[in-house]
Amino acid sequence: MTGTVRRAHGWLTTSQSGLVGLALLIGVGAGFGAVVFRLLIIGITEVVTGRADYSDAGRAASLHLPALGPWFLLLAPVVGGLLYGPLVQRFAPEARGHGVPEVMVAVARNGGRIPARVAVVKSLASALCIGTGGSVGREGPIVQIGSALGSSIGQWLRVPDHRLRLMVACGAAGGISATFNAPIAGVFFGLEVILRRFTAEAFGVVVISSVTANVIARAVVGDDHILTLPPYSLGSAAEFPFYAVLGLVAGVVGWGFARVLYRVEDLCDAIWRGPQWLRPAVGGVVLGGVLLALPQLYGVGYPVLEKGIAGGYAVGFLLVLLVGKMLATSLTIGIGGSGGVFAPSLFVGGMLGTAFGDAAHAAFPGLDLSPGAFGLVGMAAVFAAASHAPIAAVLIVFELTGEYSIILPLMAAVALATGISHLIARDNIYTLKLIRRGIDIDADADETGPLRRLTVADAMRPPPTAVAASAGLGELADRLADSRYGAMPVVDDEGCYLGAALAGEVVSDAAGQDDQDLPRAVDLARRLPELGPDTSLHDALRALTEHDATGLPVVASPGDPPVGWIDHRDVLTSYAAADGHDRPGPP
Repeated sequence: MTGTVRRAHGWLTTSQSGLVGLALLIGVGAGFGAVVFRLLIIGITEVVTGRADYSDAGRAASLHLPALGPWFLLLAPVVGGLLYGPLVQRFAPEARGHGVPEVMVAVARNGGRIPARVAVVKSLASALCIGTGGSVGREGPIVQIGSALGSSIGQWLRVPDHRLRLMVACGAAGGISATFNAPIAGVFFGLEVILRRFTAEAFGVVVISSVTANVIARAVVGDDHILTLPPYSLGSAAEFPFYAVLGLVAGVVGWGFARVLYRVEDLCDAIWRGPQWLRPAVGGVVLGGVLLALPQLYGVGYPVLEKGIAGGYAVGFLLVLLVGKMLATSLTIGIGGSGGVFAPSLFVGGMLGTAFGDAAHAAFPGLDLSPGAFGLVGMAAVFAAASHAPIAAVLIVFELTGEYSIILPLMAAVALATGISHLIARDNIYTLKLIRRGIDIDADADETGPLRRLTVADAMRPPPTAVAASAGLGELADRLADSRYGAMPVVDDEGCYLGAALAGEVVSDAAGQDDQDLPRAVDLARRLPELGPDTSLHDALRALTEHDATGLPVVASPGDPPVGWIDHRDVLTSYAAADGHDRPGPP
């Protein structure tokens, strides 16, 4: 790496202006990614049904398979499962499900590291799932796609962990912003759900990424909204108690949605005994039966949501759609489908709120209540209860509708729904999936422990003395025998760091070879993962779990010679010293 390239790399990965440039880059990628993903879903839906969105077509035949009539609905999820099941199983199992929990745990536990292949596999798998009838949303996938993009760029540039987490949040915010045409909600989704903390630095770069993604998406597809609704307004203060009751009911429904989702998944796990790649296809038969009974549940279902809020369905059918969406979404996820639960929660909330508004209007006709306004508030309240993200919930509905007149009942209902959901359970629809896997990211929120407070600079030791690239195995073996670590830096004639020679490879290469065939140090040099001096010991220990025999180099800038070396013993020694210092002495 030349001096100019090294300085440019250092500016991009360590300076504030470089972080702004990265946020812009991620925003551009997330904006184009959201557009491509949306077009991919529409394209697959048109191939299968002959329509851009089948959910409002009724029990109609596919325009490409008219002889099958509506019975093609039994076939479509099976074919889709046969395509995306092996794809996910083979290339990216983490692309299965609704995606956001995987991003959350990557930020909380893995320093923001998400494999680059996830973006591609998630795009294809979710588009196939939704396009062939999966009753899930596209927002969860685009969050995972945008986050994987931000993480991939950061890992390629080898940015520090704290900056990599910001880049993941930038990708998530950009995806939500571009998909919903809601840049403010995208910002707070990235901060409230993904990053789970608010700082001035995080807010600034996430805003830049969200705005950039929105501008890109609007330039390509125009200034469209996923919902087009008539204006609603608050009639009088007498309506507030009704919105308060709706908020309480929505809190229970949002909590219930999360439980139904994972109960159905448990049931599918208990029943299925075959290979995982075949599970979506076999389960697609059951999903097809549900779609045959309620074709309004096909895909994301925004046209049905729009029609329901606008008063196109009776109260009874609204409740049928509410229960049906919960079951269809749970079944889609349970059989191994790939898609989000963001849009389904909005759908459930819209049906609940509109049904509640219709019932309230019938009971109190003199108040001239607007059922559609209750539908909008219900959307936000159920999502807030399910996700425990009240700020993002308020903003997403406000930006979708532009109706400031309902902001007060909207805020009140969301606050009550979130409060009720918190009282019932502390976990939400995202963290519950992780808790079921034994991962409690809320336990990681305490930043006061020694492992999070201390950095690699506090624990590292001087690096082993470097060995020349031309050194033979004999010299390497002697040097490694006297070294604390099972690795030794290798440098060329100009002192440039080439990698590290590992003790295990020295022994294995020396065994059974003639002297003239023995490799030199340069042949054994391997690049180990590099830690920065400001990396927390918490994150360092995770990286060290795969390299406990060799330790890891500490570098001031990526690619530079090591300024230190660290292994698990150094971490534990530093932790013990700090923990003893932190303990209160006897009174």
